[in-house]
Amino acid sequence: MTDNAPQQNITNLEENKSTTTETAAAEAQVAEAAETIATTDTANTAAPADTAEQGAKSEHPEYRMRSYVLRTGRITNAQTRALEELSPKYMVDVSDLKLLDPTAIFGREAPLVVEIGFGMGKAFIEMAANDPDSNYLGIEVHAPGVGATMLLAEEQGLNNVKVIKHDAFDVLTKCLAPESLDVLQIFFPDPWPKARQHKRRLVNPQFLELVTPLLKHGGQIRMATDWQNYAEVMLECLTNAPGLKNTAPEGSDGFVPRPAWRPLTKFEQRGERLGHGIWDLVFIRD
Repeated sequence: MTDNAPQQNITNLEENKSTTTETAAAEAQVAEAAETIATTDTANTAAPADTAEQGAKSEHPEYRMRSYVLRTGRITNAQTRALEELSPKYMVDVSDLKLLDPTAIFGREAPLVVEIGFGMGKAFIEMAANDPDSNYLGIEVHAPGVGATMLLAEEQGLNNVKVIKHDAFDVLTKCLAPESLDVLQIFFPDPWPKARQHKRRLVNPQFLELVTPLLKHGGQIRMATDWQNYAEVMLECLTNAPGLKNTAPEGSDGFVPRPAWRPLTKFEQRGERLGHGIWDLVFIRD
């Protein structure tokens, strides 16, 4: 959502969760190779991180490192047809990277929920179906997930769902207005478990500095992960982020029980089978 993280100054994102927890192990070799690749907002050329990264930082103020790896995974015929036939109905074109007008996109004014990395979309669509009075905008880079999500939306006849197939960094920095989001949610982002990969994690202080102004005052940022170390990092970053307040009760460990509005995902079920815990976080903007 994203697997209901706005890269190290982000990019998200998007489920499989944008490479999700479920795919992390399978992509270990890819991650090893990708670990040395840095990208900039103004160029898509790859370069060794240790040499080009410092130059990119100094030359490009919007420098960031990807928190996902694009894969050439299997896409079904149905997903391909959905991308061809349902995109005019559900896909938001951000190729010009201009500011979006959610009222015009959805044809109504309603609370706006943005999810980074919705993966194959099952939980995202379930949340939208259970909350018809809100508009749900999902950002995902992986074509199979985008196609599958549009199919689910069409099957359920939802008119409160739109998707963006694009790097979330661009969307967050160029397409969403300040104080326009009621909810930003990131569920089960890629944990990048090895210590030297942590720099690729979506959630970090720079990411929160970027996305907090997009929230309305009183708006929520919601996260979940099944990696304890990442959960602790998320909690620390959110706690220290200016303008955000934890909704967990005082005296608690800072996490909240799984909210009723967040569906149980296959990633949770897998994590539970492996003996992993699940950690939910809900913070609000002052």
